[in-house]
Amino acid sequence: QLQTFGGGFVQAGGSLRLSCEASGRATIYYAKGWFRQAPGEDRQFVAAINWNGKSTNYADSVKGRFTISRDNDKNTVTLQMNSLRPEDSAVYYCALGTGRGPFAASDLYEYWGQGTEVTVSS
Repeated sequence: QLQTFGGGFVQAGGSLRLSCEASGRATIYYAKGWFRQAPGEDRQFVAAINWNGKSTNYADSVKGRFTISRDNDKNTVTLQMNSLRPEDSAVYYCALGTGRGPFAASDLYEYWGQGTEVTVSS
């Protein structure tokens, strides 16, 4: 089970922080990632982190603005989003995959959170 926290409404240039907490000790070292889906669009990769936090991967559109991190003691993954743009508006999903990661492909993730909405106004 994945619980997602954060999201909301922010003006362009602002920041938001998303967190996702997983349950179950078996998921602690899973690869973790964030995806987003805007209305009328396909779900797209945002960021991913490998099992020990030492390797990350980002979509080109968010590089230098977003940072993914994880805390294996708390079994959480966090997405810090800075310099937000209106085109970042979407429902954001955290995901867990049983491999080591980091994975950009959505089909490598077996578990998905319920999604949290991010709206960035211009």
